[in-house]
Formats: sequence, C-alpha cells, structure tokens
Amino acid sequence: MSEAVSSGRKPFRRSILTIHRWLSIGAAIFWLLQALTGIAIVFHWEITDAQLSSAHRTTDLVAIERRIDALVAEDAGSRATTVWTTGSGTDRFNIYLQREDGESTSVRILGDGTVIDRPRAEESRLMGFLVDFHHDLLGSWGSWIVAISGLLLCSNLLLGLVAAWPKRGTWRRALTPAQKGPPAARLYGWHRALGLWVALPALVIAATGTLMKFEDGVGDLIGAKSVALPAVPATGSSIGFAQAAQAAIDAVPGSSLTQVAWPRDGDATYYVRVNAPGEIRRAYGDTRVLIDANTGAVRGVFPIAEAEPARAFMGALFPIHTGEAGGIIGRILSIAVGLWLVTMIVAGLLLWLKRRKPQGRASASRQ
Repeated sequence: MSEAVSSGRKPFRRSILTIHRWLSIGAAIFWLLQALTGIAIVFHWEITDAQLSSAHRTTDLVAIERRIDALVAEDAGSRATTVWTTGSGTDRFNIYLQREDGESTSVRILGDGTVIDRPRAEESRLMGFLVDFHHDLLGSWGSWIVAISGLLLCSNLLLGLVAAWPKRGTWRRALTPAQKGPPAARLYGWHRALGLWVALPALVIAATGTLMKFEDGVGDLIGAKSVALPAVPATGSSIGFAQAAQAAIDAVPGSSLTQVAWPRDGDATYYVRVNAPGEIRRAYGDTRVLIDANTGAVRGVFPIAEAEPARAFMGALFPIHTGEAGGIIGRILSIAVGLWLVTMIVAGLLLWLKRRKPQGRASASRQ
C-alpha cells in the first residue's frame, strides 16, 4: 500500500518539476527584466529629486497657488488639474496642467513655488523609462503582458515551492545545502534552499503587483468603493488651491499634503489626499478629504485607517508591493527579494544547461 502511494507521488512531483522548469525557461528573460527594473525603481522618487536639485524649501501653500496662477497665465486657455507630491518628501510637488488643445504638461516645484523642472513632452529620462517599463512595458498592450506574466510568475512560484517542499524530517538538510558533491547537485541544493527561504515573501510581492494590474476588476469583485459624495453645483467663484489644501490638512491633524484634484464640471468639490500619521502608504498616503469649492467647508473625511475592509485591502497593495509599508527597511527588503528572483532565474537556467550537457553527450555517443 505504501509503495503504491509512494510511486504515485513521484510522477506527480516529476510533472510539477517539468511544468515549473519550462515555465521558468519560457518567461525567464521577461521576469529578469521585471526584477531588474523593479530593483532600480524602489527609490526612484528620491533619485529623481536628487538629480534635479538639492534645495529644500518649507511648503508654503499660498506661494504654490501664486505659482499655479502664473503658470496658467503663461498659456492662455490652460488650467490646473492636479498637484501631486513627488513622493520623496513633503516639500516638493508636481503641478499638472491641461492646455486648451487637451495636451497635458507638468512642472516640478519646491515647497515655496520655485520651479526646478519643466519636462518637455518629447523628453525621455532614464528613471521615467524604467518606471514605465516595469509598470506596463511602455504601452497599453504591454500592460496586459505584464499582468499575464505576473499570473505566470505567481503560479510558478507556487509550483516551485511544491516541487521543493521537503519530506518530513528532511527540512534541516533542505534549508542548508551541501557544500560538496557534483556541481549540478550543489547548484540544485542552493536553488532549492533559496526557494524555500524566500518564496513566500516573493509570492506576496508578485501577487500584490499582479493584483494592481487588475485593480478595477478586483476592486469591483470584492466591493471596494471609491471615495465620493453627491455632486455639488457651483454657485459662484471657487476657492483657491491654498484654502482647499489647508482645510484638508486641518481636518486630519498631523497630516501632510500629497494630492489636490481641482473640481470637475458639474461638481464643485476639491478632492484632496493627505498622508495621515501611521499610514503604511508613506509616499502618497490614502486618506481622502473632500472640500466644497464654493465655501471651503469640509464635505467629508475618509481616513484609510477607518476604511471598509475592501478599500483597505486595495489601498494596501501598492505599499506592500513596493515595500514602503515597512519604511526604509521594507524597501530594502523588496530590493533583496528582487535580487533573489534574479539569482533564482540565473541559477535555474544554469542548472538546466548543466543537466542538458550530459544528455547531449549521451545522444552524440550513440550516433
């Protein structure tokens, strides 16, 4: 009876190993590029800002509003749409404007409104290229490829974990690979041990990244609702950026400003995003404050800490994927996981090549 069960497990394990091997070989180059670009952009906010200027200025909302007004005046017919923090701190922002012809432009400023960068539409920069490549391969079709490859990576990590899972009583040996023996056997031992040590955190990072590629569908599936209130019609002149931003900051004590979205047609509401104390999304935060553009009154405060489970889950995907949920240490660990994936891909390919060589020699000798 036990022999029958044992013999039944071997074909299953062999099948798992075969699927794992060929999935890895087929997608190796793409996964390698995704891992390398992911490693490179973990600190892209700080790198980009450091390349532009070392200056820092205390955030002055009124001065920023004056800069916005000046930028709008430079290009007749343009209008401000959003202001975002650059992500590297609390004293640098990107102002996004829309021209009359529908084209979008952006300007990066210090906290006092000083302009430090005016990127041109045709301009391409290395860090921006790496971010776009990692997110969607530089296009909408690429976004689908990233999503599908993410699903394959998650399934392959699970297959690898199943294939490497030690028998009872052999965990110690599996987690501490042998230092002696044939090169192929030692390489396999390291490949297996590294997989057992890091596969689960790698699966978390891969799964959160993949879920973000299906964000709308997953959000609808679990019932995550966007923050919104009934539209308010405009009754006159709108309040300015500074008043709306300050009202939102005051509504959440200790918070910092991360985004302001101007009122849309038919709804006189500023949508403001702040980073509240204790949030795991440290760069952009995820607490929303809605401000009445007619009066400056706070229409609603939606702390992510008090969000319903579905919205909290969706909001946690990005900071877990990037490691920022764990602060600097978390981001460094995400780099380590990326390096692990690169190591596993290279080791797996080397192992495959080493095992093919004897087969090649054997077939040659038979001819």
